[in-house]
Amino acid sequence: MLVFRGAEVYPGDGPPFRADVGVADGRIAAIGPRVEGDVVDAEGLMLCPGFVDLHAHSALEPFADPLLTPKILQGFTTEVICPDGLAPAPVEDHEARRAYLRALEGEGPPEWTWTTFAEYLDALPATAPTLVPSAPHGAIREVCDGDVEAMRRETRLAFEAGARMLSFGLVYMPGAFAETEELVAVSRVAAEFGAPLVPHVRNEGAGVLDAVREMIQVSEQSGAPLHVSHLKSLAGEELLDPLLDLVDGAGATFDQYPYGAGATLLASLLPPWAQRGGAEATLARARDPESRRRIAGDVAVGLPGWENQLGTLGPANVVVAGRTIADHGGDPVETVLDLLLESELAAPMIIHYAGEDAVRKVAAHRRQLVGSDGIFGAHPHPRLFGTAPRFLGRFALREGLVPVEEAVARLTARAADLLGLADRGRIEVGRRADLVLLDPVRYVDTATYEDPMRSPDGVVGVWVAGEAVVRDGVVTGARPAGVLR
Repeated sequence: MLVFRGAEVYPGDGPPFRADVGVADGRIAAIGPRVEGDVVDAEGLMLCPGFVDLHAHSALEPFADPLLTPKILQGFTTEVICPDGLAPAPVEDHEARRAYLRALEGEGPPEWTWTTFAEYLDALPATAPTLVPSAPHGAIREVCDGDVEAMRRETRLAFEAGARMLSFGLVYMPGAFAETEELVAVSRVAAEFGAPLVPHVRNEGAGVLDAVREMIQVSEQSGAPLHVSHLKSLAGEELLDPLLDLVDGAGATFDQYPYGAGATLLASLLPPWAQRGGAEATLARARDPESRRRIAGDVAVGLPGWENQLGTLGPANVVVAGRTIADHGGDPVETVLDLLLESELAAPMIIHYAGEDAVRKVAAHRRQLVGSDGIFGAHPHPRLFGTAPRFLGRFALREGLVPVEEAVARLTARAADLLGLADRGRIEVGRRADLVLLDPVRYVDTATYEDPMRSPDGVVGVWVAGEAVVRDGVVTGARPAGVLR
């Protein structure tokens, strides 16, 4: 038996206590004042359940790095994939889907061998953390060409294959064209499985309150619980209090990455009509002089219901490959369109929208949970490497913004409960031994926007199903997990 000797145990749903914790056969076998076995010295250290990342763009990265190194090095042992309604499957036109997803999910393997959602899950390799799939509304809508009954059938197949949530991306293609009635019809399938709805709402700018109200309506009419992805306001801090009150009053939860900047597709700066028809159609419009003029006019004056991030936040707050759009000089819309053409839509962006006070207000709310929204790449957003240590290490351990046991609960037990994962999220006898051993003095985020690929200090070890995947801040190479089916 592996024994963590003298740890300060944070069980996931209660106050900490000092104890020995024994692990055998992948499970927590004993908790007490003196457990015998092969000892890991945990004196002065925190022992927590493995962290759960509720929003991870890790659908294709396992084919390149099955360890998902930036994630396990901060303590994430479970990740929810296929958020925002986006996924590699179900799929018919593989190259078109790959082109659209490239900036968020990467390339994946040279050949996509799958068509159905189940086949995609089967193709995923063994990984260090567990991957929990979401049923992706946008991908399903694309293969069903908007046929609602066909979408309901595909959604049911995704849940039968192992999905635990139903994700929506109502700013991405083709989800942006879905009417509320369609969302309700598809969400009723999620309700049959007791699964939550997890939307990137239709507007996170000036229309964010109406956008969240729409999903509250969908939840109430379908009977499926609501969990809002990466809750934020792109249109100023004055909307935060009414937004948080709205979510609280509806009994919904939400996840947050603890930063004042987001990261997504550069193409999402375009109005919806300019993205209709997929990657090739979008690129054709980016080349067409008349379409370019029309896009510039829409950015200048806005469109009803469109969040218009470039027009709202300005070119100085949009960063591509380390340079703002303003740094390029010239017309900002022309610059965006040229970058999209140069990258064939593969350009991601970082977009700054909130100050630190706003970030902390959201983080302190009782319904907040944690999702990194981590996107892999050559110069990623620091949230890929720093989400858990920023929330737990900086906000809780150092600043006291949230009590430490509360922060641990949000990263573990409450997230597991949302997903219906009864085998993990708590340090209890019989539970799966997904564990994180931390030095609370050293555990803090070190990744920055300028130097984002820095893992945190203070991670003594990470175990998945009782097997060490990190020792002294170094990955072991073990891959004891994979996709949860």
